[in-house]
Amino acid sequence: MRKNFLNLGLLVLALSSISANAEILGKDAIPAPILDEFYKRHPNAVDISAEQKVHFKQNLYEIFFKDGKDKPLDIELYRNNGRFFVNADDVTTSNMMPSLGYDNLKATFDVYTVKEALLVVNPNGVGEEYDLTVNASGNDWSVIVDYKGNITQKERD
Repeated sequence: MRKNFLNLGLLVLALSSISANAEILGKDAIPAPILDEFYKRHPNAVDISAEQKVHFKQNLYEIFFKDGKDKPLDIELYRNNGRFFVNADDVTTSNMMPSLGYDNLKATFDVYTVKEALLVVNPNGVGEEYDLTVNASGNDWSVIVDYKGNITQKERD
């Protein structure tokens, strides 16, 4: 009996350690409560897609869209229950991240390129996170860096 519990425990640990790759979701895959709230805020939105992310230990949907055909890309985050969480800012062309973050990326990937960088500010308190898409050795990685420059999440796209 103990052996069965031990095997079951090891199986649960193994399955929970597998990280899910970030996947771009089409509008049809976004949960209805999120879309309902989203369309209240942006009735003219086009080119809608999403990604599931974890920021500040919360499971969120990162929604990418244009609020009209000729507008730039906007990014908003929503909780699973549909409530708006926060806007994200594209900071790809700026060096806003703490220098320790660049040092940690160098230590982790050696040679890398930041393809995309989003700034997500915590609406519930102090702090911010940087949601990065990093290319290293021909592979893309989804990396989250906290406001101190520590890498808190890293998974291969």
